[in-house]
Amino acid sequence: MAQQQVDAVDAIQSGQTSLGIELGSTRIKACLIGPDHAVLATGSHGWENQFVDRMWTYSVEAIWEGLQAAFADLVANVEAAHGVRLTSVGALGVSAMMHGYLAFDIADELLVPFRTWRNTTTEAAAAELTEELGFNFPLRWSASHLYQAVIDQEPHVGEVAFFTTLAGYVHWRLTGRKVLGVGDASGMFPIDPATRDYDAAMLARFDALVAGRQPGMTASSLLPEVLVAGQDAGTLTAAGAALLDPTGGLQPGAVVCPPEGDAGTGMIATNAVAPRTGNISAGTSIFAMVVLERPLTSVHEELDIVTTPAGDLVAMVHCNNGASELGTWAGVFTEFAAAMGVEGGPDAVFETLFRAALEGEADGGGLLAYNYLSGEPITGLAEGRPLVVRTPGSRLTLANFMRTQLYGAFGTLSLGMRVLHDEGVELDSMFAHGGMFRTAGVAQRLLAAAIDAPVTVGDTASEGGAWGIAVLAEHLRAGAGADLSAYLAEQVFAGAALDVAAPVPADVEGYGAWLAQYEAGLAIERAATEAIH
Repeated sequence: MAQQQVDAVDAIQSGQTSLGIELGSTRIKACLIGPDHAVLATGSHGWENQFVDRMWTYSVEAIWEGLQAAFADLVANVEAAHGVRLTSVGALGVSAMMHGYLAFDIADELLVPFRTWRNTTTEAAAAELTEELGFNFPLRWSASHLYQAVIDQEPHVGEVAFFTTLAGYVHWRLTGRKVLGVGDASGMFPIDPATRDYDAAMLARFDALVAGRQPGMTASSLLPEVLVAGQDAGTLTAAGAALLDPTGGLQPGAVVCPPEGDAGTGMIATNAVAPRTGNISAGTSIFAMVVLERPLTSVHEELDIVTTPAGDLVAMVHCNNGASELGTWAGVFTEFAAAMGVEGGPDAVFETLFRAALEGEADGGGLLAYNYLSGEPITGLAEGRPLVVRTPGSRLTLANFMRTQLYGAFGTLSLGMRVLHDEGVELDSMFAHGGMFRTAGVAQRLLAAAIDAPVTVGDTASEGGAWGIAVLAEHLRAGAGADLSAYLAEQVFAGAALDVAAPVPADVEGYGAWLAQYEAGLAIERAATEAIH
């Protein structure tokens, strides 16, 4: 242990560290790693999106206040753990929620508030792009947002000089470069796997569609430059260092890797960048990423086609609603425990509730749960209403209630995964990460039932995407070359502790019965969105 402490101090003082920062839906997290990829310290800051003028958004002020708070927390934790002040890092990487729309004018001024992935106001644009380009354009994709603004003749459209994602925006302000990692870029516009760049033929057709409605506008010129993992994406400037650390303690000069989306960093954090591997990330949204051996035979509205940070094709099943409703119910039980005078806090409540779920009936006892806080494109819902539904003959117990809440977090995901199965896509391994997997063996086991495949959780799962983007930064700092899959397998995950949960046949059968009722009950969810405003 003493030797490890000396090594950590030496790495921090000599700049042999890499810093990953990820802006998630509810938390901004900073993760500092050493050259062996081990976590030296973390910092975080909680934040929430706002619903303003019927748009989900985060203010620019909230972005930078949150980044500064997370970095300050990291600096304090480095000093507490290692006794030294963090003043420089060797490499840096930024990751964030994918998709959405941040549009700027020629003076680099933000034209409209940030429109996040959570907005479902782009139906017309997504449908037209999907039909005209022969490629599924989800509602949340940046190209869908831009084209919808063009369709709606929004006043700001004529002034757009550049648009990007949240990670691309932060990276730009830190380095001065308008670039994007290929994984995050693939959530803006389709990528050609042969060139690892935007699909040129589709881009030409997109330009023609846009010009037909907005003469003189060349949409392709507004996109950020695409880079793959390992390419130089700039250095931390003095202005960028001051943005992260207004105290002036952080020095500029760190090399910065291409900014990535949370899907890509999730793939890194779970060693799922090789064909026939995949991962599932559970947070405010929940999504599965499956690296393809070959392109799919058909266009499926349930599936996004994106890429790994190295540019390989990935089928993405993205559900807007993940673990938020589950967390809300856990908050209710935490309040109840406090009212009863029971000590332990939220973590103890979560573990108690999750353990109870394992005692529930395999089919949920006749209960249904819909976690739809927002719209859900996979099931065709533009808005959402969280619901718990039961018949008079159902068995409402704590165990069944919690099992159903966990099932509900996976319901829409398993509908999308069924499409991949029907396409003949095969998986050797599926890794899972996110806070809901911290209680060992519970969500992991029920997820295995939901997708009827083994689910692996690794010892890096709790650090998630912030660790993943730190690894990408270290990959650049170390000059490890283009083969990202080999780098992860041989240098990052060699000897990693892994826990694999195979699907339990009774759980698979019970979940299948529950899912059939879940599909039938979607009519109730649709009625609720029409009746309750």
